Amino acid sequence: MSKKIAIIGSGFSSLSASCYLAQLGYEVTIYEKNSTVGGRARQLKKEGFTFDIGPSWYWMPDVFESFFNDFNTTVSDFYILDKLNPAYKVFFEDKNNILIEDTLEKIYKAFEAEEKGSSEKLKKFINTAQNNYDIAIKNLVYRPGVSPLELVTKETIQRVGQFFSTISREVRKDFKNEKLIKILEFPVLFLGAKPSDTPAFYSFMNYADFGLGTWHPRGGMYQVILGMEKLAKSLGVKIQTNATVEKITVKEGTASGIQVNSEKIDADIVLCGADYHHGETLLDEPYRQYSEKYWEKKTFAPSSLLFYVGFSKKLKNINHHNLFFDTDFDAHAKDIYDDPKWPEEPLFYANFTSLTDSSTAPEGSENGFFLIPLAPGIEDNEELRERYFDKIITRFEDLTGQNVKNNIIFKESFCVKDFIKEYNSYKGNAYGMANTLLQTAFLRPKLKSKKVQNLFFTGQLTVPGPGVPPSLISGKLVAGLIAAQFNKTKEPKLITS
Repeated sequence: MSKKIAIIGSGFSSLSASCYLAQLGYEVTIYEKNSTVGGRARQLKKEGFTFDIGPSWYWMPDVFESFFNDFNTTVSDFYILDKLNPAYKVFFEDKNNILIEDTLEKIYKAFEAEEKGSSEKLKKFINTAQNNYDIAIKNLVYRPGVSPLELVTKETIQRVGQFFSTISREVRKDFKNEKLIKILEFPVLFLGAKPSDTPAFYSFMNYADFGLGTWHPRGGMYQVILGMEKLAKSLGVKIQTNATVEKITVKEGTASGIQVNSEKIDADIVLCGADYHHGETLLDEPYRQYSEKYWEKKTFAPSSLLFYVGFSKKLKNINHHNLFFDTDFDAHAKDIYDDPKWPEEPLFYANFTSLTDSSTAPEGSENGFFLIPLAPGIEDNEELRERYFDKIITRFEDLTGQNVKNNIIFKESFCVKDFIKEYNSYKGNAYGMANTLLQTAFLRPKLKSKKVQNLFFTGQLTVPGPGVPPSLISGKLVAGLIAAQFNKTKEPKLITS
């Protein structure tokens, strides 16, 4: 008789794990508190506009392809990908901008145009970044974070210095132009920490950016969730929405099930794909691995103030993805990590998927997604949200040379309070726990509970870390640990990719 597995939450990591576990023959049921699957990757549809509520960047396409390949399928069986050109536009305070296009040669030319001699430096930097990417994907990120020895390979020993230097230090060794420095420091923001606190080895994110490119699933990022849901169901996974998990039940030190909407559900194995901190609060205190002091001391990735805006006209001087680096990056970072508060002049990001995907807005209209990174745990109210929307939309008009305020059909926001309410997110963080040196690999919260047998965790707060591709990998890793514990003879491709 197959063992029953109850999975809490239906985000990328939970759906990933459910597919691998169902492939192994387990009886898997996902319990999702919200009305739709996807966790933080949900969708908003309003008045003919479609918005991805959460993740909006599709990087590292090889990781997505690898996931679907593990089930003898391909990405194209579930959704259509388009490579964006340009990948994104970066706006600066002097009203100049730099386009990051879809090939390395074009990017080298853009750098050279900004700073003579920088293209050769960039080639050297990207070569290192590509080598780091190969090592990370082939040797490191598919390790479950059980032992520090997982980090010890012939390749990593040769690069040990890159774990003790930082992205910021390495970039500034060769590049003096502040615009180029900001562009090179940008990709590690996906890892949730300042470039000055992120190990230099993580330059592999620069190769993910420049080398592998930026992609868009037609219909939006939610198409990936729908594809994973379809795959999971084809493998026999059951999914229950509007199912709030109130407690993880433990019997004689072993997880015995969950309580859902006041109903007790028996399970042989419980896998928590919800926010890790929240998952532990579902346990009686003696069974929790990590104290509140532990979480308080950790460096969390930012929260975000998000706006979903419907415009009644087509906008100009913008691209699919846009970064507004026209204010002081260091000052904004300090307001997130060092002295948490609302930033005076925040950097922000905006995307307009309707530029490249007509299905996401009515004809003649534009959908705008705006994001301001914020410190988790800060005050959040409607007055602050409105004040900051006015700040960024005024700058947006100035930098893009157009009036748009009178063309707003509607505007919806999502911020710290919503991350807590909708996702039980610790302090309203948006991306999990930052990947700093002391929060990498085996130093992150564990996939397997140390105090409760048959209880496991997956997602952005455990290994490998923040982001959509790492979440897919996290689901695969935890499935491997479960398979190993129960001595399954039939195993999916769980350790190498």
